[in-house]
Amino acid sequence: MSDRKLYQQKKEAQLNEWQADIDKLKAKTAMASADAQIEMNKQIDLLEKKIDEGKMKLSDLIKAADEMYESTKEGVESAWDSLKSTFSDVASKFKH
Repeated sequence: MSDRKLYQQKKEAQLNEWQADIDKLKAKTAMASADAQIEMNKQIDLLEKKIDEGKMKLSDLIKAADEMYESTKEGVESAWDSLKSTFSDVASKFKH
């Protein structure tokens, strides 16, 4: 299997893992007070938007011609860094 295909599969697996994490956060939200639910839902919406951005970047990567692959891959890495940071921030808010 090519490095490109392995990279794609790794990123798809990470997106699936993050989506599962969002589902867990939604379950926690259901048990919170009404005021807390409002804030938690805002955070979940933010995460879902970041996931969508990641999916778009990955789609761009899949469609990229060989000569554009590396520059497109940099965009994916940037999106992933942003997504990881957002997940970390949101997770810390849910622990309180």
